[in-house]
Amino acid sequence: MNYYFIIYKPYLVLSQFSSQDGKQSLKDFFDVPKDVYPVGRLDYDSEGLLLLTNDTALNHRLLHPSFAHEREYLVQVDGAITEQALQQLRSGVIISIDGREHRTLPARATLLQPSPEVPERNPPIRFRKDIPAPWISLVLTEGKNRQVRRMTAAAGYPTLRLIRYRIEALELGALQPGGIVSLPRKTVYKKLFHE
Repeated sequence: MNYYFIIYKPYLVLSQFSSQDGKQSLKDFFDVPKDVYPVGRLDYDSEGLLLLTNDTALNHRLLHPSFAHEREYLVQVDGAITEQALQQLRSGVIISIDGREHRTLPARATLLQPSPEVPERNPPIRFRKDIPAPWISLVLTEGKNRQVRRMTAAAGYPTLRLIRYRIEALELGALQPGGIVSLPRKTVYKKLFHE
């Protein structure tokens, strides 16, 4: 039997069920059947939407580079991001992956005003009265290691907080950190692959 769950991975939690170096992992928050694993990953210091399943065909279709799919991130950046910086993110920036230069694919980058309603983070980001920390939406179709953080840094605005909100039409919605929702296969395939 195939299972499908969407979860809100909390901040400072590994995207795996085994713990490592004393860090919290998914098993500290989610009780799912033994053969269910995350599709892809979110960095330890990122949070948000992860799909858990034991459907290996789905895993292949989401992770293989030949199947491009949209992922939307809510990104809080350090400093009053300019239209010029957003344009850089849209047209692609040069980032370093394993010591090699990579030009990112065109992305959609939008300043979010007002700021999105997001759960409190524990611990919160460092607040500095004199430096704005606006939110942007960044929609990518590729997933290089720490790509969002590398992109905003390359545009001159380091990432302070990073939440994956959406994969294609599969969204976090009102889920809170540590939240989990079970979905039927039909819903997952319709939202991810428009089937």
